[in-house]
Amino acid sequence: MKARASRIFVAWLPLAVAIVGICALVYAVVQQDYRQSLNDPQIQMAEDAAQAVAHGEPLSSVVPAGNIDIGQSLAPYMIVYAENGKPVAYSGTLDGAAPVPPAGVFSYANEHGSDRLTWEPQPGVRTAIDIERVPGNVGYVLVGRNMREVETRESDLEAMVGIGMIVILAASLVVKIFADGILEGWS
Repeated sequence: MKARASRIFVAWLPLAVAIVGICALVYAVVQQDYRQSLNDPQIQMAEDAAQAVAHGEPLSSVVPAGNIDIGQSLAPYMIVYAENGKPVAYSGTLDGAAPVPPAGVFSYANEHGSDRLTWEPQPGVRTAIDIERVPGNVGYVLVGRNMREVETRESDLEAMVGIGMIVILAASLVVKIFADGILEGWS
């Protein structure tokens, strides 16, 4: 009986590996779609704003009016930074002030023209940001959005894929045991 169970398990193992691999792939593809599409509004807003600033538009007409608490609101926010990295106009605040990303973000944007990343300016406040170098070396435009809802979707996805994987693994093992019993004549 022990030898039979070992034989069934060894025969089932490649299927189990395939199931786990497919579930991991499904999770990764959907999670990346969630995360990458979170950037879309910020990319468009930051690129448009950088071009407007470069063409001399006044900051008051480029930066949306209002004061968005980036730790609470899901609305996109914009911050324009001078060449030295100091905020000069902003619609998003954290604890009453415009947050400033690490200097490396400006360095990367300076070298590559832009940078897209997840920024956690304060524990528990995660934002998806796009920072664009303003043509003409006059500063940077950062547009971000709180990630709370997407991270909730990612957690739900993880649970769905995990539960589905366990159910499929269990069902495939039961089918393998049943099929082996039929082939062996339930001896």
